Amino acid sequence: QVQLVESGGGLVQAGGSLRLSCAASGGAFTSYHVGWFRQAPGKEREFVSVINWSGSQTYYGDSVKGRFTISRDNAKSTVSLQMSDLNPEDTAVYYCAALSTGHYLDSDEYDYWGQGTQVTVSS
Repeated sequence: QVQLVESGGGLVQAGGSLRLSCAASGGAFTSYHVGWFRQAPGKEREFVSVINWSGSQTYYGDSVKGRFTISRDNAKSTVSLQMSDLNPEDTAVYYCAALSTGHYLDSDEYDYWGQGTQVTVSS
């Protein structure tokens, strides 16, 4: 059992930056890959980024590539998502999720989810 809690969401102007954090507890955090997904009103859940268990591999969705950076600190059991050059299309609830095995692009493959944190980007 792994518990995940996101934080760092808020309101930011277009072109600005925001850093989200995902704190894990209750399980072997270092054995899980961790992904970020987002969901805007009326839209399906979208893959944002993922980082493997050791932090040696990262992948990004096309819409955020070059603007977002994912990282993890296994000693602190945290995963971060640094978001830069934000635009209104980035407005969504952002979730972190833990994956033991499966395809990282498929949200149904993830084992545990956080409660989400709201990110709002104003134009």
